[in-house]
Amino acid sequence: MILLNFKVYKQTWGDGAIKMAKICKEVMEKTGTEIIPVVSALDLVRVKEIMGKNKVYLQNIDGDLDGQYTGKISLKQAQMLGAAGAVINHSENRLKPGTILQLLKIWPKEMDSVVCLQTLGQTERWAKNIKPTFIAYEPSYLIGSSDKSVATEKPEMVKKIVECCKEVKVLAGAGIKSQDDMEVTKKMGGVGVILASGVIKAEDPEKVLTQLASVKMK
Repeated sequence: MILLNFKVYKQTWGDGAIKMAKICKEVMEKTGTEIIPVVSALDLVRVKEIMGKNKVYLQNIDGDLDGQYTGKISLKQAQMLGAAGAVINHSENRLKPGTILQLLKIWPKEMDSVVCLQTLGQTERWAKNIKPTFIAYEPSYLIGSSDKSVATEKPEMVKKIVECCKEVKVLAGAGIKSQDDMEVTKKMGGVGVILASGVIKAEDPEKVLTQLASVKMK
């Protein structure tokens, strides 16, 4: 399983988001590995049209909002427009633990939730008591790294989080860019990865994504 975070790179602006979504769908059909675009709210509807019945996640949700909330992303509206899930507490958009808990309490059963964590301590202190669909372990200092990844630097932490959160599936993130990273994640008990720049900013995104998706996580 691969979550490809489009972020707001210029490669995923406008038609770039459509191009990247088409790559996701083609590679998924070719390899059989589930690939989920994680997109800006601005691109949700158009990317959903490309992905068809396949899942598309949002990069953020602000709450179960209805009314005077200019600029916020509504959980109800996201669900209505076809979002199959969303990322919560990414390192670039952190939330307080209490806010995360409140979100999960009102989260629809039909939508996936991906809670990002930066440390094992967060998992041990409070995250093991919440029940998202996935926990994504992403040490912030490795995000966007060109030569290191969570798999090369902190593989044992992935395993510890898997052991700590036995009822929740675990993803590895931060610097993921190679088949070796995928293999290490699999060995440590992770069910997949969340990544961005390793694919989005690659000279040949389709080639890189195909290589990553060729590693079967199950």
